[in-house]
Amino acid sequence: MKDNLNIDKVIIYTDGAARGNPGPAAIGVILKDEKGSVIATISRRLAPTTNNQAEYRAIIAGLEKAVELGLKNVSVKSDSELVVKQINGQFKIKNTALRPCYQKVVQLTGSLESFSISYIPREQNSAADALANKALDNH
Repeated sequence: MKDNLNIDKVIIYTDGAARGNPGPAAIGVILKDEKGSVIATISRRLAPTTNNQAEYRAIIAGLEKAVELGLKNVSVKSDSELVVKQINGQFKIKNTALRPCYQKVVQLTGSLESFSISYIPREQNSAADALANKALDNH
C-alpha cells in the first residue's frame, strides 16, 4: 500500500460485466495515481444483475476504496456511456433500479474535494475489463 499523503489525484478505471441481461455479473476496478502506478485493484463477482447495474457497482466499489484510502481528488474512467452521462446529469435515470446506485455515487462523491467521471472507449479500459471477466470466469 502506498503512502496516500503524496497521492494528489487518483484515477479509477471501472468496468461492470453481465453475461445475459440480467445474468451472472462481476466488476473490475483499478485505482492508479497520476503517474500510472497501481494503488489497488478490485475483481469481484456480483449476484446476477444487469450490465448497467454492474457498471454502477464497479464505480461505487472504486469510490468506496478511494474514500477508505483517504483519497480526495478522484477521476473515474468508464466505458459505459449511459452511466457516465447519467452521473454527469446529461441523461435522466429512467430505470428505477439504477436510482439507488446513482444516489450512492452522489453520496460517496460528496465527501471528495474533486470528482469527475468521463467516458473512455472499451479499448482503453482493457485492464478493468479483464478483472471483471476474471471474476466472472472464476466462479
